[in-house]
Amino acid sequence: MKKIAFKTLGCRLNLFETDALVSQFSKKEYQVVDFEEEADVYVVNTCTVTNQSDHKSKQVMNHVNRLHPGSLRIVTGCMATNYKQDLEKSDKVDFVVDNDHKSSITSLVDAYFNGEVVTPDSFAKDLFGYQAADETFHTRSLIKIQDGCDNFCTFCIIPKVRGRATSRSKEDILENIRQVVEFGYKEVVLTGVNIGRYQDGETDFEKLVEEILNIPGDFRVRISSIEPDGYSESFFRLFENPKLAPHMHICLQSGSEDILLKMRRMYTAKAFVELGENIRKRYPDFNLTTDVIVGFPGETEEDLQETLDVSKRVSFGHIHTFKYSVRRGTRAERMPEQIPDKEKTRRSEQVRQLSDDMKRKYRSSLIGKEQTVLVEQFDEEGFATGYGEHYVPVIIRKKGLQRNEFYKVKLTELILKDEPVLIGEILNS
Repeated sequence: MKKIAFKTLGCRLNLFETDALVSQFSKKEYQVVDFEEEADVYVVNTCTVTNQSDHKSKQVMNHVNRLHPGSLRIVTGCMATNYKQDLEKSDKVDFVVDNDHKSSITSLVDAYFNGEVVTPDSFAKDLFGYQAADETFHTRSLIKIQDGCDNFCTFCIIPKVRGRATSRSKEDILENIRQVVEFGYKEVVLTGVNIGRYQDGETDFEKLVEEILNIPGDFRVRISSIEPDGYSESFFRLFENPKLAPHMHICLQSGSEDILLKMRRMYTAKAFVELGENIRKRYPDFNLTTDVIVGFPGETEEDLQETLDVSKRVSFGHIHTFKYSVRRGTRAERMPEQIPDKEKTRRSEQVRQLSDDMKRKYRSSLIGKEQTVLVEQFDEEGFATGYGEHYVPVIIRKKGLQRNEFYKVKLTELILKDEPVLIGEILNS
């Protein structure tokens, strides 16, 4: 039995694709081992959204080449797509597999060990050619519903490395979810590049989610990162269904109207604030989290302050903060008034501090309330840990609980570990 190891960087879409590959290799009787162990094959699923992402991806590839030069080394993902020709010239990699051919990695490895002379391009392109994964690295089951993007934001390289927007067929998605629910998964996460723009015939994102919620079974649905456009006001009625987790990660990027225009975002800061206020009027405990980019070309102190002000008005449960990173070939690369890195770091620290304050405030507001926690793992004391429906981390101070099971708890206090974590006590059933 040959051994294979995976390392995944970047977004949930990459995680879905790695999970699917793990499941496929397991069915073919490969032994999936930890990335630090000795293996016959190493697969690095890369990210290229920022310079830091490129750096981390290169570090991992160098690590494999240094410690395991005799193994089969495969690099895939967005960095592999963006720098395919350069990587193919390197002696540190055996196969460079772009995103279009990622689903064929199992066939590629089989052919290699059978002595066949093949390349990744020997196989057909298939963005959705992944089987439902029954063995993964996660308790949640990630479900890819869409790929690519047509927005062409001035800072973003994703349309280049993921291509134009394309949606998976509704029936394939529904069947995928039925299968993973049968496998025993209690939570499914809808993922893609721009999932709010999902469209399969007459089925848009709202109708798709509605059909998913009608699938029988004891599971909940979570929506991963989404743009603040592409769904109607009526979409939010769906959160009345207890299967749909009351949490959305909606990408703000900036609270400055001027910067949003320069970014070529498809909404205004004013509309974003109204969206957040309308959600909270309907669901007061709803957890809204977001992404913010600081140091975009031409961003002033006033622009930064507008981002901080908008964030306070929306009262995010968390802000994922990025320093603007120049991506070759984007319009923002050519813009004047590029911000020095030291200044980007200072500004990002301001946003992170605000994020930490809002995170503690939001999680503290849940004390005394109930959450349904999906147990994912156990801490050093043997207590169960997992996430409630609002995507807040909870420690259940009771031993003997089961992984991948729901438990109803009352939140009693907030403690500080690596981040603020809530303590839950199991309610009598």
